Amino acid sequence: MGLPKIDLPIFELELPSNGKKVKYRQYTVKEEKILLVAQEADDRLQELLATKQIVNNCLVDATVSEISMFDLEYLLLALRSKSVDNVAKIQIIDEDTQEPVNLELDLTEVEVTRNEAHTNKVQINEDYTLFLRYPTIDEFIRIAETDENDPLVSYLIMVSCLDKVASEDEVHEFKNYTTKEVDDFMESVTTQVVEGIRQFFETMPKIRQVKTYKNKNGDLRTFVIEGQRSFFI
Repeated sequence: MGLPKIDLPIFELELPSNGKKVKYRQYTVKEEKILLVAQEADDRLQELLATKQIVNNCLVDATVSEISMFDLEYLLLALRSKSVDNVAKIQIIDEDTQEPVNLELDLTEVEVTRNEAHTNKVQINEDYTLFLRYPTIDEFIRIAETDENDPLVSYLIMVSCLDKVASEDEVHEFKNYTTKEVDDFMESVTTQVVEGIRQFFETMPKIRQVKTYKNKNGDLRTFVIEGQRSFFI
């Protein structure tokens, strides 16, 4: 007789970007090992690859490539809360005293911060509007695999998040066109359009938590942690 199969509870989470509900399970020792290896490596690319593998393993009815990066970060914290504990104990170095400070972060208090000026639409002219999609973890992996000093990095990420261009009469989805055709399109737009695309990235929602503490001198200080780093502390 074989060993019993352990059934894990299934949880449901509403994604901040679109309200879509996804189901997931706790991560197990298998995923814990992946996490520990990435933590010890202390390498951005390894953390991203581990994140993708862990979330893909734990999602029940979706895949990680369908989820925006800030939705994924939100899901990661829910995973950590259900699988380990909602309280993360960390140690930081105070910038003024250079002394270690012990903090506790309640991951259930993490918020999605939104910029009122944020929009995924960029007006090209009177007829056409450009629509953008949020980057997924695949785009961030591509960044980590590329030389950060390469001037093409920003352009490649920008192009990868082009969704469609539409008028009242027609819709063109970028996924249906070749790289050459997309490059030709981008070369034809104005600098104002490019600035609108940059604004989209700069104002995207973020996962953020602010923790206030007193340092050794009794001064009130603020520690801010954002995004995926919350999962690897």
